[in-house]
Amino acid sequence: MLTEFSDKHQLSKEFLHDARKWYIPLAKNIAKHQNGASAPYFLGINGCQGSGKSTLSAFLCDYLTQEHGLNVVVMSLDDFYLDQSQRNAIAIKVHPLFKTRGVPGTHDMKLASNVISALQQHKPISIPRFDKGTDNPAPKEHWQHVSAPVDVVIFEGWCWGVEPQEDRELDKPCNKLELDQDETGVWRRFVNKQLAKHYAPLYANMDYWIMLKAPSFECVYSWRLEQEQKLRQVLAANDTIVGSNVMSDAQIFDFIQYYQRLTEHGLGTLPDKCDVVFTLNEQRRITAQQDRGAHA
Repeated sequence: MLTEFSDKHQLSKEFLHDARKWYIPLAKNIAKHQNGASAPYFLGINGCQGSGKSTLSAFLCDYLTQEHGLNVVVMSLDDFYLDQSQRNAIAIKVHPLFKTRGVPGTHDMKLASNVISALQQHKPISIPRFDKGTDNPAPKEHWQHVSAPVDVVIFEGWCWGVEPQEDRELDKPCNKLELDQDETGVWRRFVNKQLAKHYAPLYANMDYWIMLKAPSFECVYSWRLEQEQKLRQVLAANDTIVGSNVMSDAQIFDFIQYYQRLTEHGLGTLPDKCDVVFTLNEQRRITAQQDRGAHA
């Protein structure tokens, strides 16, 4: 199963080593928690851009399905992004920076709440998919339809689990984007308000929290470059790169500044709140694991 997964996702030998050492014991622990449960077991996974959330989610899904016969659903916060016209409307009404997807306030959290609720109650539901190439949700016929009862739900996201900041923490700009384009703080304060009102209340639905902890925000740029290069390759292979919204290196540098504030806030506050924290080095290799009991 490991080799198949590694080949399918074009992963290195290092991943095989890390999966055996860290991810398989985690998966076995999750299977033990779920064993005999009447309701789905919800896993929340946090990690900055490029940290490996999607790979970990896919691995847990395949392992729990193949080795334990569980029905697993994977959801990403990214798949709940609003479409361009909806984001444009918020940009006009609140602040121009909301035209760009990323921060709290650019997701359809009512839909996320409805999906979570339906899965909890074993009701049929379609899970959205977002097409980053077109910067819009995929057509509904491409959404994942879930009709059978689900055993494990994996919900991953770059700011998933991050709590809102204190008002005083919002006073000072954290980067050039905020300094130049959010001088009065309207954008970041609205982001914080959305996080408190529409995201944080959903965290209580998660039974178990996992964090992939980057060494610092500085790693995000190089990791995000890798992601965009992979997307470019996929689109080129499918002859869909023309007309897509694949970003240049300079655009990526600007883009990640939207994420900096909450990424750094999460790095500082989430480790003590998660059930398991995998500490990553700059090459995304796991160097340590901390369980909740170890934080005390």
